[in-house]
Amino acid sequence: MIRDTLAARAPAAVFAAIGPGRQADAERLFARRDMRRASTPRDASVLLVAGDIPAEASEALARVHDQIPPPRATVQWQGEDPDRIAARVAEALKDLRGTGTGEADRLPDEPPNEWKGIGPHGQGGKGMMGGTPYGRPMAMTGPDIRDGLQLDRYTARIGPFAPMLPPGLTLEVTLQGDVICDVSIDSPPFAQPADADAPDLCLARVLRLLGLDRAADRVLGGKRPGALWVRGAIPRGLGRIDGTDIRGRVAAWRKGEAAPLGPFDLPQLLTGAEWSEAMLILASLPPSALIRAARATEAA
Repeated sequence: MIRDTLAARAPAAVFAAIGPGRQADAERLFARRDMRRASTPRDASVLLVAGDIPAEASEALARVHDQIPPPRATVQWQGEDPDRIAARVAEALKDLRGTGTGEADRLPDEPPNEWKGIGPHGQGGKGMMGGTPYGRPMAMTGPDIRDGLQLDRYTARIGPFAPMLPPGLTLEVTLQGDVICDVSIDSPPFAQPADADAPDLCLARVLRLLGLDRAADRVLGGKRPGALWVRGAIPRGLGRIDGTDIRGRVAAWRKGEAAPLGPFDLPQLLTGAEWSEAMLILASLPPSALIRAARATEAA
């Protein structure tokens, strides 16, 4: 009984799909105590769609929706104040708990491509290896970018609503273990207003990626992060651009100062980094600089 009562009072686990112009609003919304941002759709009950999602990302949004376990609900956020949208999310969760019913799947439950029975082993490929069972390419061997040894390479598309990536960014990444050996940009991040570059928001993104959610919430509440050792958790020289690295940018943001960046090659910056390092690099890039770099790469 007590456990059920406490569960009913707990904030809804919300997965956010953030559209153009809404990154700053959404990040500040999730600093509230009555909101909890789910790290994956599987952990969520409510899908919060912030702003208007471009048509080219509608299928990706539907896939995210269908990954949320039923019963589930969608809340569209078009600009209401934070108190109102938090209340709407709470109402949606209350309805789900009360009725036990929610929204149906938006996409058919079938593999994204035909593969069964194709090839000599039925795995979708032409030879012993290869193929794309269930739409996920099988790993193929290739030379390691560090020492040339033959290791499995796995290629996957990530985005545009992956929580560790900026909203809208879709990457095609080839990994050997956890090392990125090749990366290309399928779609650039969604355009965001200038306030998405605010020092407190930039610092909070890095803190959240380091698992310091409480420190991030303190920053967004106008307080010091309370984690003086945070720079020590970041390798020296990582994400170096224009003579400054992530440590330098974090130090500037902790003082409330901007950390402007000049042009840089985004794929080159990520290639050779371990996955966790690459995500930290992306989190340390102000949205305006990241958008410019992604668009420049796409246009090249």
